[in-house]
Amino acid sequence: MRRPTRVATVAVASLGLLISATTAAAHPTHKEGEGKAAGFDLVQEDISPGGVPQEPMSDLRCEDGMAGDLFPCHKVDVASFTPLKDLGDSIWANDVWGWTDPQTGREYALAKLYEGTAFVDITDAANPVHLGVLPAAAEGSGNIWGDIKTYGNHAYIGSEAAGHGVQVFDLTRLRGVTSEQDWSEDTRITGVGQSHNLYVNEESASLYVVGSTRGVTAPGCADVDGGPIMYDLSSPGQPELAGCYGEDGYTHDIQCVEYAGPDTEHAGREICVASNEDTVTILDVTDKSAIDMLARVSYTTAAYTHQGWFTEDQAYFLLGDELDELTGTVDSTTTYVWDLQDLDNPVLRGADGSGNPSIDHNIFIKDGLAYQSNYTSGLRVMDTWKAEQGRLTERGFLDVYPNDDETKFAGTWGNYPYFESGKVVVTGVEEGLFVLEPRVKSSGEFGKK
Repeated sequence: MRRPTRVATVAVASLGLLISATTAAAHPTHKEGEGKAAGFDLVQEDISPGGVPQEPMSDLRCEDGMAGDLFPCHKVDVASFTPLKDLGDSIWANDVWGWTDPQTGREYALAKLYEGTAFVDITDAANPVHLGVLPAAAEGSGNIWGDIKTYGNHAYIGSEAAGHGVQVFDLTRLRGVTSEQDWSEDTRITGVGQSHNLYVNEESASLYVVGSTRGVTAPGCADVDGGPIMYDLSSPGQPELAGCYGEDGYTHDIQCVEYAGPDTEHAGREICVASNEDTVTILDVTDKSAIDMLARVSYTTAAYTHQGWFTEDQAYFLLGDELDELTGTVDSTTTYVWDLQDLDNPVLRGADGSGNPSIDHNIFIKDGLAYQSNYTSGLRVMDTWKAEQGRLTERGFLDVYPNDDETKFAGTWGNYPYFESGKVVVTGVEEGLFVLEPRVKSSGEFGKK
């Protein structure tokens, strides 16, 4: 289904940017979890492999480079830690998202577990309350990969487990709950058998299901090869299929925005940046029945183009490659800074290396700061104010895997930094749920507000 196109292969050189065009080839065969799944033993231990005791903790202020006597840190405090054994007695956590009740203002962490999804009231950051677990969609459908996004007071929950589909849960059911309960889904999207990641564009009320390669029954979407399958969330509790796209094969992750950036040619359009294993692919999805590929670019150190996020001015896109550290195409944790001021002609402005050997995973941006979950080196908070120079500056961190910073799949999986209170929730895959409180600001315009 791939139409003829060309891939720009980009490299950062000491004297500037080298760009060469090569004939487009198919993406590498998707082998999600090869090597990665082997990093997790599915056994809950009294002390995690990262050296974290499975006991609740709270009020650990970062002082002199340590939070308590356990967690290396800089300007990030541990408000609380809830171990896996207190999250439905889970064997590990993967992704995490958040929801704030618009009526009560209470804040909730939604932690994806092997067994399902945990709901935790974190309004009192030092005293989180576990409200129970929504089980995975089918008996025996536990999986180490899952994702959660929210819209219209509903949670959308995907999993790599066969037959899971996407669960839909009305989050207002949590209102007034103060203790652990049994939960069930409200409905489920069954047009996909499994998925790898989800994304919600709140401005267009659209849900993007990506990485779905098995059990796809959504009409017209059987051959999308893991590309985006899109649902209209105008009625949040009843998603409706809006379209799908398979012209560029498997999409590992995606971010879509109502574009208001510097490229005036595309102003007001719905633009997606897809991380497609070995390329960054830019799509205009305004008309979901006629999606237009604007650009498709790669880079010389590509190993597994994983996930990324727009800066708030939509001029730059910070990208993480999950395997470049492991395969040795880079020397340390590397974030690629893409200049998207011309959406049709992306430019790699820089490849910022942290000097740390750990593998990067998920990146989210708020108020000029990039919150990066970097496996064994924990949550890293990077200032984006020099993005135009291809540079990032670390402002703070909290290492949830204190034993080491080795280049391996262990430690933190995801984070959610969008609570108005400033809390950031972080999952450690064999640790549990951390509620963190950073004390950092950007040196750019956001830091002056």
